[in-house]
Amino acid sequence: MLPPPQKQGGLPLMEALEKRHSSREFAPDALPLPLLSNMLWAAYGVNRAGGGRTAPSALNAQEIDVYVALPEGAYLYDYESHTLNLVVGSDLRRVTGYQDFVDEAPLDLVYVADHARMAMVPVASRESYASAAAGAIAQNVYLFSASTGLSTVIRAWIDRTAIADALGLSHDQQVLLSQTVGYTKNDSEV
Repeated sequence: MLPPPQKQGGLPLMEALEKRHSSREFAPDALPLPLLSNMLWAAYGVNRAGGGRTAPSALNAQEIDVYVALPEGAYLYDYESHTLNLVVGSDLRRVTGYQDFVDEAPLDLVYVADHARMAMVPVASRESYASAAAGAIAQNVYLFSASTGLSTVIRAWIDRTAIADALGLSHDQQVLLSQTVGYTKNDSEV
């Protein structure tokens, strides 16, 4: 479903950092598949031999799963094959947060920690390790968005139980954060 990611181009890092910001106003236009592909690779794709990723993970647990909520369904990003695998065939964007803009934006990312992959991490530290990994992934999305002119905002004010139920998650999986991504709403539409 996803074309191969384009791994060159974009803004220089310092310019992307300068432009990095949160936005809560989104145009409803869908992202083209090449742009979605590039964003997911930038977020948490494989960037080197041996399966290394674009975002760090303590003890290389790779415990974060990235779910993509689109109007036509919710998908799990498979970083190894760089594909989206359908999880739920309905629009779950409304479930991913309380704010009104989540219904209008073209997609929401949901970061889920799979604690079963964290056997080497002490139980008391798993949530903080996973949260740090999810934050790194979210920052990659922020920098990609700044570099490509997209808008994004990370959200912790979410109903984690409702999201977990909607995605059919197991008791070992924990919803950490959501992140809305889309085109910036034109000033004339505000």
